[in-house]
Amino acid sequence: MLKDKKKYLEHINDKGQIIILRKILDDIEKVIINHSVVSSDFLDPHQRKLSYSILNRFSDIDYYEEGGYDYAERKIIIMYPEYLRHTDLDNEVSAIEVRTKYRYSNLNHKDFLGALLGLGVKREIIGDIIVSDDFAHIIMSKELKDYILLNLDTVGKESVNVKEISLQDIYIKKDEYEKVYTTVSSLRLDTIVSSAFNLSRNDSSKIIKGEKVKVNFQPIDNISYCVNEGDLISVRKKGRMRLESILGESKKGKLKVQINKYI
Repeated sequence: MLKDKKKYLEHINDKGQIIILRKILDDIEKVIINHSVVSSDFLDPHQRKLSYSILNRFSDIDYYEEGGYDYAERKIIIMYPEYLRHTDLDNEVSAIEVRTKYRYSNLNHKDFLGALLGLGVKREIIGDIIVSDDFAHIIMSKELKDYILLNLDTVGKESVNVKEISLQDIYIKKDEYEKVYTTVSSLRLDTIVSSAFNLSRNDSSKIIKGEKVKVNFQPIDNISYCVNEGDLISVRKKGRMRLESILGESKKGKLKVQINKYI
């Protein structure tokens, strides 16, 4: 048994992730005691970063991440005794293709996720959902695959066909975004959010203080938080954007920036 688990969480400032990190500690304990291989739920990059800050404190276990493809946003962490080789372990992730009957469907990410949740599936065991014109590729825990193949027959109001695909056949969708060139008075979070989404400073401040904004997947409620070049910012019900580059100063002393707003 791990003694005094609280000490492994003392450095965590994001208290909203404590439950997830306690699960990671429980998984570590299972690996150590049972000499078994244990997989986490699907985690976003911020959650994985916090998990690694704990995992790296244990020399007798090793781990790797798997999301179905290299650039997956959501991935699981597979933990195992350090004397094993991860190349000898079974893959814990599967992928399915959900194809609509008619081409150029209006179904979106929310529709596919909603259909899965409607089957009683927990969000934590679903990875990325990649939506194309007439199909979606969904990454999930391999234990969930057969249940979905058997039960998923509609998404929204449309009938669908479902089949398993290999991870090598996952559709890699290129990011689509609108380039916005603008000037800002500073790199404060409220200033960047206001500029990107055409909001007043008052409105952007309310959104940030209302805990509806994440920077690099980490919830931020400080309007004065300084955004860095390359940071990914998501605003609930507004979308995502990236501060792609800082291009210098204008004649009036403002910062010229490029913002990529994802479509």
